[in-house]
Amino acid sequence: MESLLAMAPPPNGGGGSSLISTIIMFGAIFLIFYFMIIRPQQKRAKEREKLLSNMQKGDKVVTSGGLHGTIVHIDEKTVMLQVSDNVKLKYERSAIATIVPTGKDGN
Repeated sequence: MESLLAMAPPPNGGGGSSLISTIIMFGAIFLIFYFMIIRPQQKRAKEREKLLSNMQKGDKVVTSGGLHGTIVHIDEKTVMLQVSDNVKLKYERSAIATIVPTGKDGN
């Protein structure tokens, strides 16, 4: 009979603290993921949306493929870039990677 009592599970009092510590650990992991991955990605997406909405005719831009050009026409979804005197190319707005900042001398 003693061997049966020795194999019996412990009374239901010690499992509660284990559950709470597990929940706290998962909460901490979620917070780490939020502040290290999700939040910075949302911030970059907002900055990108602001960049695409603030483009104007005459801005010098670089596409995601590396093409440099000047905006000569903007539609809702497309941008017409002039890359040379007689060369104009039509791109999706989302293909614009950056707007090249102009210096004080206009370059």
